[in-house]
Amino acid sequence: MYKGSDFIKTSTGKEVENATFPVGVVMMRAIKEFYWQTGNKVGFKPAGGIRTAKEAITWLMLVKDELGVEWLTPELFRLGASSLLEDIEKQIFYHVTGSHALQHDLAMA
Repeated sequence: MYKGSDFIKTSTGKEVENATFPVGVVMMRAIKEFYWQTGNKVGFKPAGGIRTAKEAITWLMLVKDELGVEWLTPELFRLGASSLLEDIEKQIFYHVTGSHALQHDLAMA
């Protein structure tokens, strides 16, 4: 962060263990400390292993609790979760139709 990074992220998604909540909290607290010391906001990107909408919501809540609502913007918070899209699509389908989607019902799957 002191070298000018715009974002820090938990992992590349290629490791055995990726984004974990405890590591994310430590990183967010480092971002907060950096902001208090410098006045510069650095973004946060949990990446790897985020596969469900529930996990994404948990990350949103953690960011809000640790860094504040001002971090909940695309400029300061992004999810690295390519496999999350299918779960979000399934959740929307269920909410709209009241039934679970089959593979051919999903445009992105």
